[in-house]
Amino acid sequence: MRKADMVARIADKTGIPKVDVLVTLETFFKEVKSSLTEGEAVYVRGFGSFIVKKRAAKIGRNIKKNVAVEIPEHFIPAFKPAKEFMQTVKDNAVGITSSEDED
Repeated sequence: MRKADMVARIADKTGIPKVDVLVTLETFFKEVKSSLTEGEAVYVRGFGSFIVKKRAAKIGRNIKKNVAVEIPEHFIPAFKPAKEFMQTVKDNAVGITSSEDED
C-alpha cells in the first residue's frame, strides 16, 4: 500500500476530503521525523513506537579494494510494534507479499 492508497482509504472511511487527510498524514510524518531528529521517541499506544537506535562503531570491508574500513558510531530510526499489533498481524496475516512483488 502506498501513501496515496492510504489517503484514499482514510478519506473513504471518514468522509474527510483527501486533501485534508494528506495534509494530516504529511504533518504526522514531519512531526515523527522532527521528534526522532531531536532524540525523542514517539509512542502510539496500541500501534508501536518510533525510536532512535544507536549503532556501535565497527570495522567493515570495502570488497572492491579489499581494505578494512572503520564505520563510526551512528544513530538510525526504527519502529517497534506494540504487542497487540504484532499479535493481530500474526493471527490474521494471509498471503503477505513483498513490495517487490507489487511493482
